[in-house]
Amino acid sequence: MKMAKKCSVFMLCAAVSLSLAACGPKESSSAKSSSKGSELVVWEDKEKSIGIKAAVAAFEKEHDVKVKVVEKPYAKQIEDLRMDGPAGTGPDVLTMPGDQIGTAVTEGLLKELHVKKDVQSLYTDASIQSQMVDQKLYGLPKAVETTVLFYNKDLITEKELPKTLEEWYDYSKKTADGSKFGFLALFDQIYYAESVMSGYGGYIFGKAKDGSYNPSDIGINNEGAVKGAALIQKFYKDGLFPAGIIGEQGINVLESLFTEGKAAAIISGPWNVEAFSKAGINYGITKLPKLENGKNMSSFIGVKSYNVSAFSKNAELAQELAVFLANEKNSKTRYEETKEVPAVKSLANDPAIMKSEAARAVTEQSRFSEPTPNIPEMNEIWTPADSALQTVATGKADPKQALDQAAETAKGQIKAKHSGK
Repeated sequence: MKMAKKCSVFMLCAAVSLSLAACGPKESSSAKSSSKGSELVVWEDKEKSIGIKAAVAAFEKEHDVKVKVVEKPYAKQIEDLRMDGPAGTGPDVLTMPGDQIGTAVTEGLLKELHVKKDVQSLYTDASIQSQMVDQKLYGLPKAVETTVLFYNKDLITEKELPKTLEEWYDYSKKTADGSKFGFLALFDQIYYAESVMSGYGGYIFGKAKDGSYNPSDIGINNEGAVKGAALIQKFYKDGLFPAGIIGEQGINVLESLFTEGKAAAIISGPWNVEAFSKAGINYGITKLPKLENGKNMSSFIGVKSYNVSAFSKNAELAQELAVFLANEKNSKTRYEETKEVPAVKSLANDPAIMKSEAARAVTEQSRFSEPTPNIPEMNEIWTPADSALQTVATGKADPKQALDQAAETAKGQIKAKHSGK
């Protein structure tokens, strides 16, 4: 699933985690004394607490505190924090998708972090940028993901893989017969379609000189975006994509076709590595293909992070814990237990991590990718853009008409909901 949008996904392998031998800045003996007997609550992702078990035990021993770890789906933790935080039953530290940071900060749910630049520099630029709002830091990257290409080695070998999306179109034309298919992707969703549209010059939001997003500059309907959408439409129009992969159930159909050996290749993410392995598929993983203009298909980088709740009564200690959990040593341990690609620069070429084909693919693809925009206005892009792409996929509208309408709707919603900031 998608880390950034619908839970999604894993998104940038290059990202980074903190280093420093034990945690960040050394605390004073008085600070350590004041923390004695305290209890911290950590909300960790489902089935991922094993990755921080050793780190939590070490932190408890060093600080003489108790850390309670509770597993919750990471994409929904902010939703729970809205209720549990004010009630005093929320966490001190939580984990969440980077694209939710802006909304959470606007709502006053997160504590600004004050960590030294040498700690921040441990992470890749894209991953640390996902935690910044108005040049202030609100989290530390713990893991990254991005979409990659899965291919069935029993249907197509690595040497036979088409190099460009257009070549995949030609391959699919020779392969697709209504029950079996060549290449498949959920291009009726902007999360995936942006990979093509941005390669031709489309974009979600323009950027100011300081790198911040400009929500008044929407590029989902510019000339490049329309060209990309026209290429996408060809896959549907020519019957190379089954009608079943359009809409809400599309992801289930796409994954089933791959696990049943009926699709040679699909765009998905590292979140499916375990599922595809259990299905017994002899698959390979690589970066996304290039486009005919020579540019590599892009993708959204999803960043999971550790953040401190604005409602924490032990905010300083909670920050120390976030720093400790995200440092280099503990990031590597977490990878060994969960296989989530760490966001630490120094681990990008670690032999123990790079022996994983999935980690290598995510790392390489991240070179061509950008973080999912983390400003609140991004919430107004998903639905109109997806609706437009579905009309493109079903042939109910031409790309320019559909994307113009999506951009107009998004601008209207942004003006109505966010102009008062």
